[in-house]
Amino acid sequence: MQTLIQDLRYGARMLLKQPVFTLVAVLTLALGIGANTMIFSVVNTLVFRSLPFQDAERLAWIANIGTDGLSGQTTRMNNFIDWRASNQSFADLAGYFAFSDYESFTLTGSGEPERLSGYFVTQNFLPLLGVKPQLGRNFDDQESRLNGPKAILLSYGFWQRRFGGDPKIVGQTVTIKDRANLVIGVLPPSFDFASVFTPGARVDLLAPFPLAPEIDRMGNTMAVIGKLKPGVSIPQAQAEFDALNQQIKQSHPERGNSFGARMTALQEQVSGGARRGLFLLLAAVGCVLLIVCANLSNLMLVRTSARRKEIAVRLALGATRGRLLRQLLTESLLLALFGAALGLALASLATEAIAGSNAFNLPLLQSVNVDGAAMLFTLAVAVGTGLLFGVLPALQATGTTLQADLQDASRGSSAGRARARLRDVLVVAEMALACVLLIGAGLLIRSFWLVLQTDPGFRAEQAAVWRIELGQKYPTPAQGFALYNAVTERVAAVPGVVSVGLTDTLPLGRNRSWDVRVKGQQVREGVGVFPRMVDTGYFKAMGIATRAGRDFTKFDTDKTEQVTIISEALAQRLFPGQDPIDRIAVTGDREYRIVGVVNSVRHSSLEHTAEPEMYFPLAQAMQPSVEMVVRTTQMPEAVAADIQRAIQAVDANLPVREFRTLEGIVAQSLAARSFVMLLLGGFAGLAMVLAALGIYGVISYSVAQRTSEFGIRLALGAQTADVLKLVLGQGARLIVSGVAIGLVAALLLTRMMQSLLFGVQSADPLTFTLIPLALALVALSACYIPARRATKVDAMVALRCDG
Repeated sequence: MQTLIQDLRYGARMLLKQPVFTLVAVLTLALGIGANTMIFSVVNTLVFRSLPFQDAERLAWIANIGTDGLSGQTTRMNNFIDWRASNQSFADLAGYFAFSDYESFTLTGSGEPERLSGYFVTQNFLPLLGVKPQLGRNFDDQESRLNGPKAILLSYGFWQRRFGGDPKIVGQTVTIKDRANLVIGVLPPSFDFASVFTPGARVDLLAPFPLAPEIDRMGNTMAVIGKLKPGVSIPQAQAEFDALNQQIKQSHPERGNSFGARMTALQEQVSGGARRGLFLLLAAVGCVLLIVCANLSNLMLVRTSARRKEIAVRLALGATRGRLLRQLLTESLLLALFGAALGLALASLATEAIAGSNAFNLPLLQSVNVDGAAMLFTLAVAVGTGLLFGVLPALQATGTTLQADLQDASRGSSAGRARARLRDVLVVAEMALACVLLIGAGLLIRSFWLVLQTDPGFRAEQAAVWRIELGQKYPTPAQGFALYNAVTERVAAVPGVVSVGLTDTLPLGRNRSWDVRVKGQQVREGVGVFPRMVDTGYFKAMGIATRAGRDFTKFDTDKTEQVTIISEALAQRLFPGQDPIDRIAVTGDREYRIVGVVNSVRHSSLEHTAEPEMYFPLAQAMQPSVEMVVRTTQMPEAVAADIQRAIQAVDANLPVREFRTLEGIVAQSLAARSFVMLLLGGFAGLAMVLAALGIYGVISYSVAQRTSEFGIRLALGAQTADVLKLVLGQGARLIVSGVAIGLVAALLLTRMMQSLLFGVQSADPLTFTLIPLALALVALSACYIPARRATKVDAMVALRCDG
């Protein structure tokens, strides 16, 4: 122990004697280790850590799987009721209304009016997850009935923010959507519904979701989770549900045949989609750390070369090689620990910023933090890093003969060939790693650009959206529709407004599906479609082109024949090579005459093909709240205040949510992709800078050691261009070697990220050409500075120094 303390004290003194070197090394390590800690914290939270629920390993997600693949997450209420009553694999099944209008809760009568976010959940939802209210109770049987007493559970954050954590709010009523709702409890702070089930949303309250057959008419709108009985596996439960679904189809042919059940562990459902991208980021920061180690190894080689006389003297005085090796490694470990401490602070700031950001709708991201596991990871990385960048310089410094070191040190000449070769190898490794990272980032950036170029089927530019809620002031469909007409007419008159349209839901949002058939056709399975309720101005406001037939008109009312407009994707499925106009589409027990065909829209994602859709006139399918799309001649922000005033002029108390732009909605749908792309791009950029600094340092050191050689060359008549070419040639050989190795490695490694790419292959020729060239140019530019300095050597001064 005494020896260790001596080594630590001596190492600290040696580092303090070289403050510039120590500062540069610590900052470099802080960036590398901090980045690793940050990404580990994200991966640990999203992938390795169990979900914050009781018996989380027994929880399963039960998704509807249609033959068309449209409804991949939700199912119908009647199927859920049958599953729950008949299955033997699950202790219980619960769910929530996944198509919930989760931002339509408007709180009034208690302070300033506020628009809240909430979800409807089944009575057993919280008990199944093992969640108990911090205050109050769960929903009772009466509150969970259809049209039962109104009751809500407040989220902990909303309770603190709105009511100051007052426990007396439990048992009181609050007015939501013009109706009295009893506050029956407050959820615990550890329960974050949004972070797990609805990433990117904010959830202020939960309300009871009635298990009633009447809900079935809404289609596939229910998200289902289940808790497996002890000893039952997901494959066993899947086999039972496959058989159960066949029985349901035979007993209830009116539900159609295009449904099934696909089970996955809830953990896989929540974070499985992000896993590959997160592991890619973890590998990327590992590469960055290796580049940091290579850089610091070169710095340590230079530092130990300068200390060779000191080391030779200590060996001459009887110090063993092992003792000196331990001393040098102690200095490396001290640097690594100092860097880790600073890196831990940087990682804490970064994870706090990520957790508090609404820009990335990744699950569980709000709960990311630097915890005990991350601290242990940081310590392990620090020790490993210190050994990795310290061991080679330490071995080099203590491995040569005593006589050679004393003679070499006395002359003040350059390091031996072994040291030079090691520095070159480290630089080549840096260039190769940077090349791999840059190519990976380039592929993701190119994919992101191609996604942005994808035609969504509508025009996102210069369009904004307001959500309008009717509330209880307009209880009948006629009153509500009259209000909608009044609002759209008033907004359309605002200068700068081109068109106005209404819809119950926008593209790139929630999911549901109805089963549709063609009247008179005998088919085993219908086609799953996404239903959308729109008014007469929707297609124009969204920029969705009509391909055949007509738009909805004011004559399509609740008193006329029920009509529908279908997408091209649905027309191709139902009427391949035929004219669909005036044909009859059947969904449930209702018939609709097809009056038009419009351009297909990518509803679920820009990266997926357009799904079949059916549009219904709002006048025939009234909705209690709508999205109002407003297309303008200028940026929507410029006329937002005028539009808001126009809405309030119709009804000053009308609940209206703040506007969003369509471009913002599109960007939000790409948040997960942009998260990986931005971080990988940042790490790749850091790698390129570090690699450039690494080759700059090696060439600079080489120039300094070869000053006398350059002086002799210049004295013998060499031109400055010859010296410049000589130095740049040395750098170019290292660059070409590193880039070549990096290209081969990238060709092999980028195959594993093909699933993260869109519209581009992992061996994309453009990326594999431009990225290495850019890296080579940056690195060669870094070599130019010391090369230029070599041409400025005074031959006589250099020769005198050599003598």
